[in-house]
Amino acid sequence: MDDLVYPRERVLGVFTLLFGLLAWLLLVIGTFGAALLLLVLGFVVYLFAQSALVSRIQGNGVALSQSQFPDLHAQLVACCERLHITRLPRAYVLNGDGGLNAFATRFLRSQYVVLLSDVVDAMRHHPDGVRFYIGHELGHLRMKQLHWQFVRWPVLWLPLVGAAYARARESTCDRHGAACSSAPHNAARALAALAAGGRRWQQIDLETYRQQAQQASGFWMSFHELTSPYPWLTKRVWRVLDRDAAPPPRHALAYALAALVPYAGRLGGAFGVLILVYVVGVLAAIGLPAYRDHTARAALEQVVEQTRSARDALGEFYRKNERVPESLQEAGIPEYLPGGGELALDTDQMVLTVTTPHGALVFTPDEADDGRIEWSCTGGPDLSPAQVPPACHGQPLPTGNI
Repeated sequence: MDDLVYPRERVLGVFTLLFGLLAWLLLVIGTFGAALLLLVLGFVVYLFAQSALVSRIQGNGVALSQSQFPDLHAQLVACCERLHITRLPRAYVLNGDGGLNAFATRFLRSQYVVLLSDVVDAMRHHPDGVRFYIGHELGHLRMKQLHWQFVRWPVLWLPLVGAAYARARESTCDRHGAACSSAPHNAARALAALAAGGRRWQQIDLETYRQQAQQASGFWMSFHELTSPYPWLTKRVWRVLDRDAAPPPRHALAYALAALVPYAGRLGGAFGVLILVYVVGVLAAIGLPAYRDHTARAALEQVVEQTRSARDALGEFYRKNERVPESLQEAGIPEYLPGGGELALDTDQMVLTVTTPHGALVFTPDEADDGRIEWSCTGGPDLSPAQVPPACHGQPLPTGNI
């Protein structure tokens, strides 16, 4: 039965599982265990959401059995035998409100296959079609594709990876559906009903529809498929008709653009672009202020060093004359630093203020017991704490040999 597994699913399944576990481990360690609360919260959300879905199925659907829709139940049993599934899942028919589809789900240890009424009605003269849909959903259960999804979640949003894994799973399930059908063209015709609708599907020319897949090699079709959880229906029909024939390749440049778009699940690539814009916006909102603070802090660190000679000159003038100079010029100090900062002197307290394009620094003197002048530095009112250099947080600054 290994031939029913699309080759890329195994590789991508192992990759997403291992890296998902690694991501959770790093999250738990990095948050000192707080990420475990997210796991618990995730289980609680799953419990309520899945219980609501299963309750709706059981409360509104029709359970298949030997006495209730025995023809559909017999097809389910035959498909399980064909796929070597020993534990028969619970199966239901549910009003599809016009939707041609089926789905598989699970809740705790119970597994479910749900056929929407519209697909059952559309395939009423095509038993192979019903078996295809049953087999497809059994493929999800047989391959345990509904397990470990929350573990994989941290890496499923990755561009290309998450969508590729989802498409590989669908291709595997199409193989399971085809295996339950008596012939590939019967399975392909059932699949084509998703394109042509509940009546016209019987008249569709399968070979012409398969050749329509050639259009998928264009840039935009390639891009949107690369960001989608489903292959194009034309390609799915192509693979069902001939599993060994490779469908037309995608446009190479589409991979470059798709590699920038986070996977957005069934919402598709357009929503993924919105996610990308949102992520970039958040990073910009965080990163730009941080970069601005870093730039200001680095420039002001140079100002601290550039004012060393001015502070030493003021200290030397005060030691020799026992008074504060009346101006910077009297102490032989230029009014501007090499980097463009402007110096100003408070002649009462000998406080030195340096104004720069990045903000102001204030240097305050203090006479030590041995007569030496020690300086401390603080940021001006126009600086945020993140922009103030480490040397300007209250500790004395180093001086010359005065």
